[in-house]
Amino acid sequence: MESPEKYRSLITATDLISTRVRIKESDLLIRAERECSGPARAALARYRKDIEDYIVSHPGFEESMLPVAASNGAPPIITAMTGAALLCGVGPMAAVAGALAYFVGRELNSISAEVIIENGGDIYLESRRERIIAVYSGKNAGPTGRIGIKIKPGEMPIGVASSSGRLGRSLSWGISDVSVVLASDPILADSAATALANRVYSADPAILETAGKFILNIPGVIGYLIICGELVSTGGNLRLTAL
Repeated sequence: MESPEKYRSLITATDLISTRVRIKESDLLIRAERECSGPARAALARYRKDIEDYIVSHPGFEESMLPVAASNGAPPIITAMTGAALLCGVGPMAAVAGALAYFVGRELNSISAEVIIENGGDIYLESRRERIIAVYSGKNAGPTGRIGIKIKPGEMPIGVASSSGRLGRSLSWGISDVSVVLASDPILADSAATALANRVYSADPAILETAGKFILNIPGVIGYLIICGELVSTGGNLRLTAL
């Protein structure tokens, strides 16, 4: 597994103050206009408890690899996770990292107009200036090692998520070096990135194109990028730039 320090070394948003908050498996790197470790930690702990309590009272929820419906009265973060998972045809926990980034990010927006949260490769992005998201595919050389995604202020808030068949600890049935999705929020982006990576089961341009078309048909998905060996496939409203 690649360490967060390796891909986080690519982050250069020096105009914002950096905060890192960790609780159990959650490891949030936060960039904001002020130091916000206190409110960020409190929000993260609260939303994690919502998820953990729901898992205890709903056996099978955590392990499901298929969409499941939220029960009546479920916490908002659970409802959001199950809704995104249903759209993408994946299990609800596929959206957990993006959901935590989104719900914590929305709370921090009350104290900082600009908030960037990265949680295991899933990003909540709200900024008043253009930002470039570096794409980390685990490669140190070649064109796929220097790709960024340019996002303009008018497109934010936005979610960016990645999944991989070769990097990280998330379960994927595919073989892509990295599959990235831009969506209306990081909960949907997280679910869609998992679904996209699962569909890259062969280093064949036709397979990548078919996977991309499936993802673009999901409401709220803005664009995608797949890197698989020497192949690069993109679609939707996504602007690549050299780093």
